[in-house]
Amino acid sequence: MAMNNERPEELLVDSEATAAYAHLFDALSDPTRLRVLQHLATGEHRVRDLVEHVGLAQSTVSKHLSFLLACRLVSVRPDGRSSWYALAEPGATAGLVGAAEALLRATGTDATLCPHIRELDPRDEVERTEVA
Repeated sequence: MAMNNERPEELLVDSEATAAYAHLFDALSDPTRLRVLQHLATGEHRVRDLVEHVGLAQSTVSKHLSFLLACRLVSVRPDGRSSWYALAEPGATAGLVGAAEALLRATGTDATLCPHIRELDPRDEVERTEVA
C-alpha cells in the first residue's frame, strides 16, 4: 500500500498562531509575572507599588512588565513622571484563569489564584473602551 505524504489541510499547523500561543503561555509561565498580574487585577499600579507588593528589585519588576506589555497582557498609562500599569483585557484574563483552574482540577490539581483575578467583570473592558 502506497503511503500518501500529503496531509489534509486541517492537520497543518499554523506556525504564526503557534508562536503567538507560545508567547502568551511563556508570559504566564513565570511565577513573578503571575504575581504581577494578580496585583494588577486589583487596579492600576506604578512600578514602585509592584516592587513593594512582590518584594523584588525595580529592575526585575520592570523587566517582567516589559514582557507582559510585549504580550499585550498589560497596558501602561503615563501620568506625569509616573507610569500606571493595568490589565489590558481584564475579562479575557479572568476567563483564561478560570479555564486554567478547570483544566488543573480535571488533571488532579486543586489550585486557584487570588479570587479577584477570576472575578473580573468583562464589562470593565467595554466601559474602558467606551471611555477611551
